[in-house]
Amino acid sequence: MKKMNAAIAVLVAMTLALTGMMGFALAEDVHAGADTEVFTLWNTDAPALKTLVEYVEAVTDESSSDYIPPVDRIAAFDMDGTLCAELNPTYLEYYLLARRILADPSYHPDTEMLEFGRMLRDHSLDRSYPDGMDLLHANHAAKAYAGMTLNEFADFVTRQLVREADGFENMTYAETFYQPMIEVVEYLQANGFKCYIVSGSDRFICRTYVEGVLDIPYENIIGMDVQLEATNQGDTDGLRYVYTNNDTLVRTDKLVIKNLKTNKVLLIAREIGRQPVLSFGNSGGDTSMHNYTIFHNKYKSAAFMLVADDEVRDYGNVGKAQELKAKWEASGYHVISMANDWKTIYGEDVVKTNEFHWLDDLAEDIVPIDAPAPAAEANVQYVMYLGTNGKDTNKPVFTQAEAMDKAKEILIRHFGGYTIQEADGGWISDGIEYQEYTLVIYLSDTTEEAVHAAADELIEVFDQNSVLIQKNPTQTEFYSGPKA
Repeated sequence: MKKMNAAIAVLVAMTLALTGMMGFALAEDVHAGADTEVFTLWNTDAPALKTLVEYVEAVTDESSSDYIPPVDRIAAFDMDGTLCAELNPTYLEYYLLARRILADPSYHPDTEMLEFGRMLRDHSLDRSYPDGMDLLHANHAAKAYAGMTLNEFADFVTRQLVREADGFENMTYAETFYQPMIEVVEYLQANGFKCYIVSGSDRFICRTYVEGVLDIPYENIIGMDVQLEATNQGDTDGLRYVYTNNDTLVRTDKLVIKNLKTNKVLLIAREIGRQPVLSFGNSGGDTSMHNYTIFHNKYKSAAFMLVADDEVRDYGNVGKAQELKAKWEASGYHVISMANDWKTIYGEDVVKTNEFHWLDDLAEDIVPIDAPAPAAEANVQYVMYLGTNGKDTNKPVFTQAEAMDKAKEILIRHFGGYTIQEADGGWISDGIEYQEYTLVIYLSDTTEEAVHAAADELIEVFDQNSVLIQKNPTQTEFYSGPKA
């Protein structure tokens, strides 16, 4: 059972409420006659929906000449712009990288990385990126996340996903899935299709993003990849290094593949080993996957393209969408219109605001790592008192063991050493007594800037309004016994 974070749990509840549990049992086939119960978020006259339902009915009917055995019912889905929002104001993976570079207190970018982060920030609204941005981003992302364990990376992604989605009200980034496309995935799965995500985004971003939203297992998620290595592997080749109980897996700065265009076809062949019979995408980066699906296929097959033509509920472009619609139809693809085919996109309570806080949120410059570092303060001890109850709930955010482990992981990244003790705090508010497991952290030979950077991360991770910091004069001595 995969862990479900709080934001995604909310999304699951919202999805179920919107779809009325989809009106079907996943263990049973769902055919065209039931489409009004299954597709509650689609307009019933949508041509693409009619095509899809007729297709599924034909290929799941054992008496039909178009019948496809379940083992070969493979459906491939692009991610950004197909299953979820793509540009508000920019790709999710661009947003994550910008926050890593410009707003993550645990990361210290060098000058070149800082310049790239500022470029992401400054050009995302008009998308005036330099040529070759796909590979530029992929290589910078590999470098920026290098050294993070897979759990650390998943935690970082989750912390960004719970933020409010820019340009909307009542929606976090974790909730930016197209609700009608969730119905498509669940409909296909109910009819014996195995669904895969084949994305240009980082494989591990996609895994974290879909968790709790789509019942697509990790092994069915294909994306951009970086090389992994064992913690203590160093320069030793994987053929010679033996993984031990002291190891975990960490990301490296070596890009393996950017999964776009024909690279999608190559990875489908390598990782799935079967030709898809259905393909869903939204851009030119998906045409190779579509063509691989519909050309030279021994089974009846189909490809679908979404066009972002909704300027009321989303940030679509009608003029561009009309051009793409004609282009995709001429290529043999079925077109899904977000404006005309869907009753809702994200849910009826989600409101497009046309207000972006991207520039404001990332406006403050970060000092690059190659700038002179402030000198550590001698004869000063910092003491931090970290509560572990959430600021709004007054209930523990983690178990005590989890809280200790997370605090240690953050502290060791910010400081060469620390001392941490457990304590119990208590208070009475409005006649109610509260108790709080508290961590007391002692830090020496450091700076106020470093302490504040660590405190920023602790506040975010532990859902605090603040942490108490004491700055105490001290005199230290490392005593090693009487001298001979």
